[in-house]
Amino acid sequence: MSFWEYVGSRHAQLLTDTFQHASAVFQCMVIATVLGVVLAVATYRSEWAGALATMTTATILTIPSLAMIGLLIPVVGLGVAPTVVALTLYGLLPVVRNAIVGLRGVDPALVDAAKGIGMSRTARLFRVELPLAWPPILTGIRVATQMLMGIAAIAAFASGPGLGNEIFRGIASLGSANALNQVLSGTLGIVVLALLFDAAYVLIGRLTIPRGIRA
Repeated sequence: MSFWEYVGSRHAQLLTDTFQHASAVFQCMVIATVLGVVLAVATYRSEWAGALATMTTATILTIPSLAMIGLLIPVVGLGVAPTVVALTLYGLLPVVRNAIVGLRGVDPALVDAAKGIGMSRTARLFRVELPLAWPPILTGIRVATQMLMGIAAIAAFASGPGLGNEIFRGIASLGSANALNQVLSGTLGIVVLALLFDAAYVLIGRLTIPRGIRA
Protein backbone atom coordinates (compact mmCIF):
# COMPACT_ATOMS: atom_id res chain seq x y z
CA MET A 1 0.00 0.00 0.00
CA SER A 2 1.39 3.42 -0.98
CA PHE A 3 1.60 6.29 1.48
CA TRP A 4 -1.34 8.18 -0.03
CA GLU A 5 -3.45 5.04 -0.13
CA TYR A 6 -2.68 4.53 3.55
CA VAL A 7 -3.65 8.13 4.34
CA GLY A 8 -6.87 7.72 2.39
CA SER A 9 -7.82 4.53 4.20
CA ARG A 10 -6.98 5.97 7.63
CA HIS A 11 -8.02 9.59 7.13
CA ALA A 12 -10.67 9.58 9.87
CA GLN A 13 -8.24 8.35 12.54
CA LEU A 14 -5.48 10.64 11.28
CA LEU A 15 -7.79 13.67 11.44
CA THR A 16 -8.79 12.73 14.99
CA ASP A 17 -5.16 12.36 16.06
CA THR A 18 -4.27 15.65 14.36
CA PHE A 19 -7.07 17.51 16.13
CA GLN A 20 -6.09 16.02 19.49
CA HIS A 21 -2.44 16.92 18.91
CA ALA A 22 -3.25 20.51 17.98
CA SER A 23 -5.71 20.84 20.86
CA ALA A 24 -3.22 19.53 23.44
CA VAL A 25 -0.46 21.87 22.27
CA PHE A 26 -2.80 24.88 22.08
CA GLN A 27 -4.31 24.37 25.51
CA CYS A 28 -0.95 23.72 27.15
CA MET A 29 0.51 26.82 25.49
CA VAL A 30 -2.35 28.93 26.86
CA ILE A 31 -1.60 27.64 30.37
CA ALA A 32 2.17 28.04 29.92
CA THR A 33 1.73 31.58 28.58
CA VAL A 34 -0.41 32.68 31.51
CA LEU A 35 1.91 31.07 34.08
CA GLY A 36 5.02 32.32 32.30
CA VAL A 37 3.85 35.93 32.06
CA VAL A 38 2.69 35.92 35.69
CA LEU A 39 6.08 34.55 36.75
CA ALA A 40 7.89 37.17 34.67
CA VAL A 41 5.78 40.01 36.07
CA ALA A 42 6.54 38.80 39.60
CA THR A 43 10.31 38.61 39.04
CA TYR A 44 11.47 41.01 36.31
CA ARG A 45 12.15 43.95 38.64
CA SER A 46 14.66 41.91 40.64
CA GLU A 47 17.88 40.71 39.00
CA TRP A 48 18.23 37.64 41.22
CA ALA A 49 14.53 36.73 41.10
CA GLY A 50 14.48 36.96 37.30
CA ALA A 51 17.64 34.84 37.09
CA LEU A 52 16.11 32.26 39.45
CA ALA A 53 12.91 32.06 37.38
CA THR A 54 14.87 31.63 34.17
CA MET A 55 17.25 29.07 35.67
CA THR A 56 14.41 27.02 37.17
CA THR A 57 12.43 26.82 33.95
CA ALA A 58 15.64 26.12 32.00
CA THR A 59 16.44 23.23 34.35
CA ILE A 60 13.01 21.72 33.65
CA LEU A 61 13.78 21.85 29.93
CA THR A 62 16.93 19.76 30.40
CA ILE A 63 14.90 16.75 31.58
CA PRO A 64 14.44 14.34 28.64
CA SER A 65 10.79 14.30 27.57
CA LEU A 66 10.49 10.53 27.80
CA ALA A 67 11.90 10.62 31.34
CA MET A 68 9.53 13.43 32.30
CA ILE A 69 6.52 11.46 31.07
CA GLY A 70 7.76 8.36 32.87
CA LEU A 71 8.20 10.26 36.14
CA LEU A 72 4.71 11.76 35.89
CA ILE A 73 2.88 8.47 35.26
CA PRO A 74 3.07 7.25 38.90
CA VAL A 75 1.93 10.68 40.09
CA VAL A 76 -0.94 11.60 37.72
CA GLY A 77 -1.55 8.34 35.84
CA LEU A 78 -1.80 7.66 32.12
CA GLY A 79 -3.56 9.61 29.39
CA VAL A 80 -4.14 13.34 29.15
CA ALA A 81 -2.88 14.38 32.61
CA PRO A 82 0.86 13.64 32.16
CA THR A 83 0.69 15.17 28.68
CA VAL A 84 -0.73 18.44 29.97
CA VAL A 85 1.69 18.70 32.90
CA ALA A 86 4.76 17.88 30.80
CA LEU A 87 3.90 20.18 27.88
CA THR A 88 3.05 23.06 30.19
CA LEU A 89 6.34 22.74 32.07
CA TYR A 90 8.35 22.51 28.85
CA GLY A 91 6.60 25.57 27.42
CA LEU A 92 7.51 27.85 30.31
CA LEU A 93 11.14 28.77 29.58
CA PRO A 94 10.76 30.66 26.26
CA VAL A 95 7.75 32.57 27.61
CA VAL A 96 9.34 33.46 30.96
CA ARG A 97 12.67 34.46 29.44
CA ASN A 98 11.19 36.58 26.66
CA ALA A 99 8.62 38.20 28.95
CA ILE A 100 11.36 39.24 31.39
CA VAL A 101 13.50 40.61 28.56
CA GLY A 102 10.51 42.44 27.09
CA LEU A 103 9.41 43.99 30.38
CA ARG A 104 12.95 45.07 31.24
CA GLY A 105 13.32 46.58 27.78
CA VAL A 106 10.44 49.02 28.18
CA ASP A 107 11.71 52.61 28.08
CA PRO A 108 11.74 53.91 31.71
CA ALA A 109 10.76 57.36 30.41
CA LEU A 110 7.44 55.96 29.20
CA VAL A 111 6.79 54.33 32.57
CA ASP A 112 7.67 57.58 34.35
CA ALA A 113 5.35 59.52 32.04
CA ALA A 114 2.51 57.12 32.82
CA LYS A 115 3.24 57.49 36.52
CA GLY A 116 3.27 61.27 36.13
CA ILE A 117 -0.28 61.34 34.76
CA GLY A 118 -1.53 59.38 37.76
CA MET A 119 -1.55 55.78 36.53
CA SER A 120 -1.38 53.17 39.26
CA ARG A 121 1.30 50.47 39.16
CA THR A 122 -1.24 47.94 37.91
CA ALA A 123 -2.50 50.31 35.20
CA ARG A 124 1.09 50.99 34.07
CA LEU A 125 1.72 47.26 33.84
CA PHE A 126 -1.35 46.45 31.76
CA ARG A 127 -1.58 49.62 29.67
CA VAL A 128 2.09 50.44 29.07
CA GLU A 129 4.60 47.73 30.00
CA LEU A 130 2.88 44.53 28.84
CA PRO A 131 1.71 45.99 25.48
CA LEU A 132 5.27 47.17 24.74
CA ALA A 133 6.69 43.81 25.86
CA TRP A 134 4.20 41.88 23.71
CA PRO A 135 6.49 41.41 20.63
CA PRO A 136 9.19 39.44 22.51
CA ILE A 137 6.50 37.58 24.49
CA LEU A 138 4.86 36.49 21.23
CA THR A 139 8.25 35.36 19.94
CA GLY A 140 8.65 33.23 23.06
CA ILE A 141 5.22 31.72 22.51
CA ARG A 142 6.14 30.86 18.90
CA VAL A 143 9.39 29.17 19.96
CA ALA A 144 7.66 27.24 22.76
CA THR A 145 4.89 26.05 20.42
CA GLN A 146 7.37 24.68 17.90
CA MET A 147 9.11 22.75 20.70
CA LEU A 148 5.87 21.37 22.09
CA MET A 149 4.74 20.13 18.68
CA GLY A 150 7.55 17.60 18.69
CA ILE A 151 7.53 16.86 22.41
CA ALA A 152 3.77 16.16 22.32
CA ALA A 153 4.48 13.10 20.18
CA ILE A 154 6.18 11.48 23.18
CA ALA A 155 2.85 11.68 25.06
CA ALA A 156 1.81 8.51 23.25
CA PHE A 157 4.21 6.68 25.57
CA ALA A 158 1.74 7.42 28.38
CA SER A 159 -1.37 6.74 26.26
CA GLY A 160 -1.67 10.45 25.59
CA PRO A 161 -3.53 11.99 22.64
CA GLY A 162 -2.12 13.05 19.31
CA LEU A 163 -0.10 12.01 16.30
CA GLY A 164 2.54 10.36 18.45
CA ASN A 165 0.26 7.32 18.61
CA GLU A 166 0.67 6.87 14.86
CA ILE A 167 4.45 7.15 15.14
CA PHE A 168 4.67 4.73 18.07
CA ARG A 169 2.44 2.21 16.29
CA GLY A 170 4.74 2.33 13.29
CA ILE A 171 7.87 1.91 15.39
CA ALA A 172 6.31 -0.99 17.28
CA SER A 173 5.49 -2.77 14.03
CA LEU A 174 8.73 -2.16 12.11
CA GLY A 175 8.98 -4.64 9.27
CA SER A 176 5.25 -4.71 8.62
CA ALA A 177 3.75 -3.36 5.41
CA ASN A 178 2.48 -0.08 6.86
CA ALA A 179 5.11 0.65 9.51
CA LEU A 180 6.85 3.34 7.45
CA ASN A 181 3.51 4.83 6.39
CA GLN A 182 2.45 5.15 10.03
CA VAL A 183 5.67 6.87 11.09
CA LEU A 184 5.65 9.13 8.04
CA SER A 185 2.00 10.15 8.40
CA GLY A 186 2.47 11.06 12.07
CA THR A 187 5.67 12.97 11.38
CA LEU A 188 4.31 14.91 8.41
CA GLY A 189 1.17 15.71 10.37
CA ILE A 190 3.24 17.29 13.13
CA VAL A 191 5.31 19.29 10.62
CA VAL A 192 2.18 20.62 8.92
CA LEU A 193 0.63 21.57 12.27
CA ALA A 194 3.82 23.37 13.30
CA LEU A 195 3.79 25.40 10.08
CA LEU A 196 0.11 26.27 10.46
CA PHE A 197 0.56 27.38 14.07
CA ASP A 198 3.55 29.52 13.12
CA ALA A 199 1.61 31.15 10.30
CA ALA A 200 -1.18 31.91 12.77
CA TYR A 201 1.31 33.56 15.13
CA VAL A 202 2.67 35.70 12.29
CA LEU A 203 -0.88 36.85 11.56
CA ILE A 204 -1.54 37.53 15.25
CA GLY A 205 1.65 39.60 15.36
CA ARG A 206 0.57 41.69 12.40
CA LEU A 207 -2.84 42.29 13.96
CA THR A 208 -1.68 43.06 17.49
CA ILE A 209 1.74 44.71 17.15
CA PRO A 210 1.72 48.32 15.96
CA ARG A 211 3.88 48.89 12.87
CA GLY A 212 6.12 51.29 14.80
CA ILE A 213 7.33 48.70 17.30
CA ARG A 214 7.60 45.64 15.05
CA ALA A 215 11.08 44.14 14.99
